[in-house]
This record gives sequence, structure tokens and C-alpha cells, in this order.
Amino acid sequence: MAKARKLFTIGYEQTPPKAVLDELEQAGVKLVVDVRAVTSSRRPGFSKKQLAAGLDERGIAYVHLAALGTPKEGRLAARSGQYDVLEKIFSKHLKTPEAKEQMDELSALVKKAGPVCLLCYERDHTHCHRQMIAEIIEERDGVAVKNLAGRQV
Repeated sequence: MAKARKLFTIGYEQTPPKAVLDELEQAGVKLVVDVRAVTSSRRPGFSKKQLAAGLDERGIAYVHLAALGTPKEGRLAARSGQYDVLEKIFSKHLKTPEAKEQMDELSALVKKAGPVCLLCYERDHTHCHRQMIAEIIEERDGVAVKNLAGRQV
């Protein structure tokens, strides 16, 4: 029987870069798909170029799918704890042509790139849009989703 493909997710909130990279490496992730709308970060090691370089040192590829990031109003809702509002905003966003195209791209990556991990800021996947993305891919492509969490600071 063929082993089911896995899709991981991880959030780096309150987690040092080394802990995130260790967690990804230990899980056997081969590709990190950054689903942040904004890839700059006040947290050292998590801006796009720094993150991609750290992943590369571990033999993990990196791709940014900006259209799968949360629109600004969704990020503001999440910051204020209005997760139901975030979900409504992001559900609407997923109907845009750009988001649909990048969901198709993500599906293709999950099928061919080996273990893939969605990365965003929010540590708790139940309060993050990446969980919605993961659920769609899980249903669409029959993958098993596992949420990772590196050691907190």
C-alpha cells in the first residue's frame, strides 16, 4: 500500500529560527511554501532572504506564494483575535483568480516536491489562514496534514 503524502504546517511565532529549521529538518520537509502576504519580518531569520538561506543550508527548498497570504484586513482581524472575521475575509480571498491559481500551484508542488510545509507567523494553526489552505489541499489531494511546532522561546 502506498504511503499517504503529507502536508505539514508551521508557524514561527515565539520560536527561534534554529528551532523552526530543526523541526522542519526532523520532519523530513523538502520544500517550505511561505504563505505570508508580507515576507518581511521583525523577527531575525524570518524575512524572505534570511529564511530561504537558512532553509537552503539544511537542503530544504523555499517558494513564496504571495496570493495565498492573508489580505491586510484579515491580518488585522487575526491580531485582534477576531478569527471568525479572518476566516470570512480569507474565504472570500481564496475565490480570487490569483489565489485559485496559486492553490493549483500548491497542489502540484505537494504532489511532486516531496514533503511540503506551509509556513506563516501564527503559532496556533487553528488561528491561522494556513489551516484553511491545508484543509483544502487535504480534501482536494488526499494528503495527511500534520501541524509542527518548534521549541518556544
